[in-house]
Amino acid sequence: MPTKIRLQRYGKKKFAFYHVVVADARAPRDGKFIEKLGTYNPNNNPATIDVNFERCLHWVKQGAQPSDTCRALLSYKGVMHKDHLDRGVIKGALTQEQADKKFDAWMKEKEGKVLGKTDSLAKATADAKIARMAAEKEANAKKAAEVLAKITPVEEVVEVAPAIVEEEVTETIVEEVPVAEAKEETPVAEAKEEAPAAEEKEEEA
Repeated sequence: MPTKIRLQRYGKKKFAFYHVVVADARAPRDGKFIEKLGTYNPNNNPATIDVNFERCLHWVKQGAQPSDTCRALLSYKGVMHKDHLDRGVIKGALTQEQADKKFDAWMKEKEGKVLGKTDSLAKATADAKIARMAAEKEANAKKAAEVLAKITPVEEVVEVAPAIVEEEVTETIVEEVPVAEAKEETPVAEAKEEAPAAEEKEEEA
C-alpha cells in the first residue's frame, strides 16, 4: 500500500492549523489516516511545529513519501537529515558515533538559529511598541498645543477691551475742554462792548 505523509486541515476559515498524518495515498485529503504524527500551526511567528521525531523517522525509513510541505517540516525538525546520516552508516561511509555527533552539532546550530529568530522578533515587537507609544505621546502633545492655541486669542481680546474704553473716555474729556474755555471768554467780550456805550452817554450829557 503506497503511504504518504501529508497535512490534514483543521480550524476556522482564514485561521487554519494542520495535523501531520500518515495516510493511504489514494485516500481523500481529510479522510481516514493510519497514524497522526504531529501538528503544524502556521498562524504563529515562528510557526509552531510539534511532531513525534521517532515515528516520523520510522515512516520515512519505511518509504512513506512526504508531501512538499511535510518534507519542509521534517527537514526543519531534522528528520530528513537523520535519515540521510543513517543511510551513510548503512553504506559504511561513517560510523554510528560519527553520525550521532554530526546530528547533534546540526541540532545545536538549528536551535541557535531558531532562538536568534525568536529574540529578533521579540526585540522588533518591543521596538514597535516603544515607537507606537512615542507617536501617541507626540500626537497628544500636538493636540494639547492646538487646544491651547484656540483658547489663547480669546483671552487676549478680553484684556485689550478695557484699554480701548479708557482711550475713548480720555479723548472725550480733551474735546470738552475748549468748550468750557469758550463759555468763560464770552462774558469778558460782552463787558468790553458795554464800556464804549457808557462813555458815549457821558459825552452827550
